[in-house]
Amino acid sequence: MADLAPAARAAALSCWSGPVAPQPLSGGITNHNFVVEDRGERFVVRIGDDIPVHGVMRFNERAASIAAHRAGVSPEVVHAEPGALVVRFVEGRTFAEDDARAPENLARIVALVRRVHYEIPKYFRGPALAFWVFQVIRGYANALIEGGSRLIGEVPRYLALGAELEDAVGPVRIVFGHNDLLAANFIDDGTRLWLVDWDYAGLNSPLFDLANLASNNQFSAADEDALLEAYFEAPASDDLRRRLAAMKCASLLREAMWSMVSEIHLDLDFDYVAYTDENLARFERAYADFKRN
Repeated sequence: MADLAPAARAAALSCWSGPVAPQPLSGGITNHNFVVEDRGERFVVRIGDDIPVHGVMRFNERAASIAAHRAGVSPEVVHAEPGALVVRFVEGRTFAEDDARAPENLARIVALVRRVHYEIPKYFRGPALAFWVFQVIRGYANALIEGGSRLIGEVPRYLALGAELEDAVGPVRIVFGHNDLLAANFIDDGTRLWLVDWDYAGLNSPLFDLANLASNNQFSAADEDALLEAYFEAPASDDLRRRLAAMKCASLLREAMWSMVSEIHLDLDFDYVAYTDENLARFERAYADFKRN
């Protein structure tokens, strides 16, 4: 079935009671996503094979998705087969960046992130991948060199910056991370928050999810302090602020390098070049702030 078009793959899944008409779901930049109605219910279908260059392995996504549901974080997985994952549709409002920054949502987001970090491991079955952003940067550097990236001349600098930032982060505690806290991965159903899309899930430092949340949603310094204090339940120290700033730079550099690699390896209808340039500019600003402070 892998040679079928994504919509046809979604329609041909063995879980449906009869013919279905998958409707494209916008927003995905790694997978093809569809909404399918069957037996009076709606489901989200994620179509995508392993992407080794991005560390996306579908056995890990499936295990994380199942564990996230059991931990009360994410909708139920109702079907999985090679290259496809089907979850129940959540009726609600997808967050935008200003929702993620809104003070009234901070406690809800922190509670959800802490649940990811400390509850999902209780339900996860089988081997779990690790997501250490600095190793990801090293892997992307190799992929950019081997793929002849348009920015190949910058790769040595990115490696040096990654090493500097890794030293600044220092020793870490390991938890289970979501590792892709874009605003669009939060859904508010009016009663509670849900977190979706577990492509990059894996063992990591809690600082990465916090930094990733801050960098993806353009938190201010005050927002970041509030986030740290809510998560760690203590005033933010200068050392913790600096470690978060280093991890935030690493998150932005990784996102930019993800896009550079995607320019070479992914074929979705998305302007990866523009996304690369946007994230590089954001990284350079964050790194300049990190060096000043």
